[in-house]
Amino acid sequence: MEAEEAKGVAKHVFIAKFKDGTSAAQIEQLIKDMANLVNLIHPMKSLHWGKDVSPWNKNEGYTHVFECNFESMEGIAEYVAHPAHLEYAKSLLPCVDKYIVFDYNLSTTRPAAII
Repeated sequence: MEAEEAKGVAKHVFIAKFKDGTSAAQIEQLIKDMANLVNLIHPMKSLHWGKDVSPWNKNEGYTHVFECNFESMEGIAEYVAHPAHLEYAKSLLPCVDKYIVFDYNLSTTRPAAII
């Protein structure tokens, strides 16, 4: 994680609850299309995603999380305004019941040195 912090990594997190009736095949295609944005939008360095598997039922209905990595907050701004992202949103958002977006700069807390 220190190497990522040194490079100034910024994270863009999208947490979604897909609408009832959205098929597994539709969700799979939307994920593939989102992953393809890494090839189309230069500041986007990677995408990690997953489906909630927590046994604690604290997800408030949200089912999927998508984490995009960028070198800077400016890269996130470029991604959000990019035509490929805007076009992708036209196919994604009609399938989403609710979502949260969270952007942050990567920080690491190191334990204090023991003397």
